[in-house]
This record gives sequence, C-alpha cells and structure tokens, in this order.
Amino acid sequence: MKADILIVGCGVAGLYCALNLPTDKNIIIVTKDEARKSDSFLAQGGICVLRDEDDYESFYNDTMKAGHYENDPESVDIMIRSSKEVINDLVAFGVSFEGNGEEFTYTREGAHSRPRILFHEDETGKEITSNLLKAVLDRKNITLIENYTMVDLICENGECHGIIGHSSDGEYSAIYSNFTVLATGGIGGLFEHSTNYRHLTADALALALKYGIKLRNIDYIQIHPTTLYTEKDGREFLISESVRGEGAVLLNSKGERFVNELLPRDVVANAIFAEMKKEGSKHVWLSLAPISEKEIKAHFPNIYQHCLDEGYDVTKEPIPVVPSQHYFMGGIDVDKHSKTSMHRLYAAGETSCNGVHGKNRLASNSLLESLVFAKRAAHYILEEYSEIKMDKEIYMDKEKYKNYKEEYKKAVLAAIEREKQSHE
Repeated sequence: MKADILIVGCGVAGLYCALNLPTDKNIIIVTKDEARKSDSFLAQGGICVLRDEDDYESFYNDTMKAGHYENDPESVDIMIRSSKEVINDLVAFGVSFEGNGEEFTYTREGAHSRPRILFHEDETGKEITSNLLKAVLDRKNITLIENYTMVDLICENGECHGIIGHSSDGEYSAIYSNFTVLATGGIGGLFEHSTNYRHLTADALALALKYGIKLRNIDYIQIHPTTLYTEKDGREFLISESVRGEGAVLLNSKGERFVNELLPRDVVANAIFAEMKKEGSKHVWLSLAPISEKEIKAHFPNIYQHCLDEGYDVTKEPIPVVPSQHYFMGGIDVDKHSKTSMHRLYAAGETSCNGVHGKNRLASNSLLESLVFAKRAAHYILEEYSEIKMDKEIYMDKEKYKNYKEEYKKAVLAAIEREKQSHE
C-alpha cells in the first residue's frame, strides 16, 4: 500500500490530524484494534479552554504548577492560545458541549484555580472522538484500516518511509508513505493495573528505541488517584477528576477525610497510597454525598450506571477507589510542530512529548494538547511536503517479528527504568 500521509492510531490526535490535511492527499489511518477502542473514547472529565484573556495567567500557572514547573513554557503558551480555535473546530464537527443556549457551561477539576473545562456529561472523550471519527469516515481521501498492528518502521538514509505491520490474521504487509504520523496513544498495556486499553503497549516507543529516535522523560507516568476498585481482570474504570471537582471527598476506613481532593493528581495519589499503607487496606473510599442526586445523574450518568452495575449506588454510599496507571507525560520527543528527530516522521497525542505537561498532567489538558499539536503536525507536514520514491521492495520475514511483543515490552520497560534512575 502507498499513502501521501500515513497515520498510526485513531484517537483524537490521529483523527484530527487527518481532518486538517487537504482532501487532495491520499491518507491512510491504521489502528491496532477497532476504531472505537482508543483511550480518547474513555476520557470522562472534559477539555480545557481559555475562557478570556483574564484567565490566561491562571490557566498558565495552573498547568506549570501541576507539572512541577518542568513544562516547556512555549508549548504551554501554544496550547492555551490555540484552545478556542480547537473548540470552534470541534463544534463545527458536531461536538456538543454542556451549555445554556449559546453560553457554555464550565466545570472545575483538581488543581484548577477556576472553572474552565467544557464537558459532555461524563463522556466528553466519546463525544469528541465519535464526531471526529464520523467526519473521517465521510472523507473519500481517507482510508481507515482497523485491526492492523505496526511492528516496524521503514527507514532509509535517516528518513521514515512508512511502516511494516500485520492484520489480525497475521498477514504482513508494508505501507509506504511520504510522511508518517505516530499517534499510538499511551502505554497502559505494559502495566498490571491501568485505565488504558490493554492493547496500548508502547509500540511506537519501542521502535523509537530501535532506530535511535529521540525520547523525552519516559519515566514521567501519571497515576490517576481514583479508579473503581475491583477484583476483576482488565482495565480499571476511571472515576473522573470532575467528581472531586464538584465536591466528592476521599475517606479512610474510619470515614475520615485525609487529603485535599483538589490538589494535583500525583499529590492526591501519594496521599491515598500512604493511607492504604497505614491502614493495610487495598483501597480507600470516595463519597459523593456532597453532590446532589440530581447533579450526579445529570453530570455523571455513565459513572453512576457503571458503579450501579458493580453493586454500588453512589447516591447512597461511598465507593471503593484505588490509584491506577493512567497517563503518560513522556514520549517521543517532538518540537513545536510535532516533528520527531527522524525526517518525515511526526508524533502527536499521548505517544509524543512536547513538554506541555511537565512531570505531571493538569486534569483535562490531555484532549486539548493532543488536538492542538495534531493540527500543527498536519500544517507543518504540508509546509515540508515533498514526495519520495516508494519502489523499494520489503521482504516480509515473519520469523524476524516472531517475538516482537515480548521484546518491545522488555525494551521499553528497561528504558523507563534507566530514565527513572537518571532523574533520581
């Protein structure tokens, strides 16, 4: 197969990047699983936006403080300044945010100094991603291939010329491209407990390691403080930051509050771990008692129903919660245009690192950051656009990739540990 631009991954970053490319370009999007099984669909809380100029300083400071001031100031500025444009684009694609007439309704989450988060019930990611996916499927110049796993990059003379991958039946093939965008999402599949889909196993990072593509802060891995505790296998169900933003409180086994719930995620998660260790418990409790039943069912219907299905009525009782791996602040190092250290190769979304998040992500900045820098990738690709000869024959040696899953996982985990030790 051949493409003008190849995008690996179909979360908000991959989809929005494709939609910002012109219709005269042949675009192929591949995704490892079904199109709807990206972490972007799972985002509950919302998406940040700069409400007005008076909000800029506090938005900037909130982001920097949450990131322990290790954020890249220019990247943070770009994200904030681009937020209104992105929201306008989303509304044009059919995304519906909570509002009263023409006025948006804003909510607040942990570590935000004021309400600046737009939302759609407690399924904001699903609302945004499903509308972007619909728009992509309507574009005749975009081909979406599901259940296609990238196993290698096609590299020549320091340039990326596409990928090698296989379909669900194990058939290997090459996809040549003039430009490639890696938007493969998070790394939760590497961990025993995570809110991520299990098939997100840091494949792009493994290939970056293989080809010497620069990485950045890959040990900066965020733990979400509140996921529903369960003994079942699979990914953990996230209890959105917005729940605490609206007043929910954390309690120990004695029913005592032990932390300020609106502190940054890493601080709250560490406080929970400390309380669990002190009590010798497997979880703590989250009480939604300060929130009215009407507000719970209106703002958090998905959380309410999921907890009910698990045997907990959040309008009447606290629920057991535990921290889980949630978000990846590090990744493939990119510049302000989402360009990697390899020519013709870009990265956007959670698999990339442009410095916005620093050491710790501010709640609801993830969707915004992914969209802003995915659009910048699309625009810069067009500025750099040129075609390459794509007549190189690739020998598909299945034996070469026989154990790639185990090898890639081992390589990424080892690299994370090395980075962690270097920071220490």
